[in-house]
Amino acid sequence: MPRISDVGSSPVRDLLALTARPEVISFAGGLPAPELFDLDGLRAAFDRALSRRSLQYAPTEGDPDLRAHVAGRMTARGLPTAAADLLVTTGSQQALTLVVTALLEPGSVVAVEEPTYLAALQAFRLAGARIVPVAGDEHGMDPAALADVITRERPELLYLVPTFANPTGRTLAAARRAEIAALADRHDLWVVEDDPYSELRYRGDELPALASMSPKVLHLGSFSKIGAPGLRLGWLRAPAGLLRTLVIVKQAADLHTSTIDQAAAAAYLSSHDLSAHVHSLREAYRERRDAMIAALPATVPDGTRWSDPDGGMFVWLTLPDGVDTAEVLPKALAEDVAFVPGAPFYATTPNRATLRLSFTTNTVAEIAEGMRRLATVMS
Repeated sequence: MPRISDVGSSPVRDLLALTARPEVISFAGGLPAPELFDLDGLRAAFDRALSRRSLQYAPTEGDPDLRAHVAGRMTARGLPTAAADLLVTTGSQQALTLVVTALLEPGSVVAVEEPTYLAALQAFRLAGARIVPVAGDEHGMDPAALADVITRERPELLYLVPTFANPTGRTLAAARRAEIAALADRHDLWVVEDDPYSELRYRGDELPALASMSPKVLHLGSFSKIGAPGLRLGWLRAPAGLLRTLVIVKQAADLHTSTIDQAAAAAYLSSHDLSAHVHSLREAYRERRDAMIAALPATVPDGTRWSDPDGGMFVWLTLPDGVDTAEVLPKALAEDVAFVPGAPFYATTPNRATLRLSFTTNTVAEIAEGMRRLATVMS
C-alpha cells in the first residue's frame, strides 16, 4: 500500500487556488456556471426540508424520497432502477471510493481509459492498485484493446467515463458499449460507469447507459453538474449483493450523507422540474462550447488537434512539435488565463503536448477574451 505522500495532489485543485484572482479567466476547473444555479428554488427547498427530522441521524442508504426521485429519473432515461438499487453518497467521488474499498486490495489491477479522470487515478493509487491503460480513439475505448488487456492483465475492475469523458470530451460509441458490456459478462469483470455529464448533451441522440446492458456495471451519478456541487450529493446503482457490502463500507466511512442536504434535494425534486433546469443549462453551455471551438483555429498553432464534444464540459487539445504544456502554463497564468496540462490524466506514460480546456464556467464574451490571451502564449 503506498504512503499517502506517494499520491500527488490534484493539479486541478492546486490551479483553482492560483486562479482565484478575479482578473484570471480560468478554463481549468470542470465547474458548473455559478450564475446558473437555481438559488431561489434551492433556498425554498431547504426551507421546506428544515425540520427536527432532517437534522437527525438518518439511514446509511439515503433519504427514501430522494432515492425514489433519482430512481424515477434514471428509469425515465432508459436505465430501469428501483429506489432499493441505490445508495446515496457524498458526491459520486465518494461512490467511487466505496467501490475501491469494497473491491480492491493492494496489487489489484484496474483497467482505465487513457487518459482518464484524475481523481479516479488518485483513488486507485491510494488503494495500492496497479493501473493498466486501455487504448482508445475519438469513439472511446477500443473493445479489442480491452479484450487484450483482460487476457494479459486479469483486471478486477474496469473504470471509464463513457459519455463526454473527463478530460477528453469523448463519447463511447453505442456498438462499443455493447461489446464492452459483453466482455464484462464473459469475464465476470466489474465495471464502474462514472456518469456525471450525460444529461449535458448539446448535439446528437442520447446513448444507452452501460449499466442497462450488463449486471456487472456499477453506475455512478451526481447532482454536482446538473444541480450544485456544494450539495455533495451523488448516488451509486449496484446489484443487491454488492450494495449490501457498499452500505457497510459507507457506514464505516461517514454513517450517512448529510440528512438536510438529502431532504432539500428531495423537496426540490418534488416541487421543481429538474429536467427543465437541465435544458436551460444545455442551451447556455452549447453556446459556450461553440464559442470555444470557433475560437480555437486562431488560438493554437497549426497542426494542433482538438476534440469537438457532443456534450459535457471539456475540450481536449494536442499541440504539435512535442510542446510540453506544463511549460506553457506559467506563461498563460502571467497573461491571466489558465488551463490544465494533460500529463496528470495519464496512468502511465503521458503525452505532455496535451491540455484540457473547460468551457462551462465562463460567458461567451469571457471565452473570447480568454482565448485571445491564450493565443499570445500559444503562437
